[in-house]
Amino acid sequence: MGHALSRRRTLLLGASTGLALASLSNRALFAAQAAQDIKDEDIFQFALNLEYMEAEYYLRGTRGKGLDASDIGADPGKVTGGGKVPFKSKAIKEFLEEVAENELAHVRFYRKTLGGSAVDRPAIDFDAGFSAAAKGAGLGSSFNAFENEMNFLLGGMLFEDVGVTAYAGAATALKEKEHLEAAAGILAVEAYHMGMARSQLYEMGEEAWKAANALSDARDKLDGPGDKDQGIRVDGKANIVPSNPDGIAFRRTPQEVLHIVYLTEQSGVSKGGFYPNGMNGALKTT
Repeated sequence: MGHALSRRRTLLLGASTGLALASLSNRALFAAQAAQDIKDEDIFQFALNLEYMEAEYYLRGTRGKGLDASDIGADPGKVTGGGKVPFKSKAIKEFLEEVAENELAHVRFYRKTLGGSAVDRPAIDFDAGFSAAAKGAGLGSSFNAFENEMNFLLGGMLFEDVGVTAYAGAATALKEKEHLEAAAGILAVEAYHMGMARSQLYEMGEEAWKAANALSDARDKLDGPGDKDQGIRVDGKANIVPSNPDGIAFRRTPQEVLHIVYLTEQSGVSKGGFYPNGMNGALKTT
């Protein structure tokens, strides 16, 4: 792949086709960006913003410190909140350490692939983000994702489920074969993470079920009309794999993802929630 993705093609979406594409958002990740020229580079920059947040989250929870200076760009934003989780289960700790390594690798992959076009780490606020997300889900405003194993898994589920749906949506928007192959591979890893986190939460019992389902309902409210989310317990039994009746993972547009991570139902918003100053790159507005 070229240093700045030199072989990308431009997706030109006329305003006259915008409404039709928006109604078929499960067929294209960037339907709501109908007036823009979307490049593979834009998609990878958008993904890098998400990977920064996931890497900071898991590294802080497992190591007590986030990304190194060499992995965040020349002018990175500040990260607020996070700390080492007091793990009780050796198995859960090892699993989440592996997740942290995977997310670090994803950050490094995107930065290497984008080269000089790699965006710096945006400002990330775990304290305000989780407080608002928990309040919106009816879990109270004092939720601390780093307080214990259950909370840490709940916070991880919040990110992983969204990441999987974002990568699933990107599948039809990426134009270069090698970029699609890379994104598909990262999607598979994120789905492994999601399945493990949801399985661990399910085994923790009713308190975890209710909290996970409440977060799922809150996400579904934020991302607009339609049902693109499922809790870990549905119809009185386990629901580890959120999928449609055909067994296919849900897809989200970047705007739907931004609604969730900015924690807003309003359109035209460019910052908020976990990203107090917004994401970096072309795709940053709900």
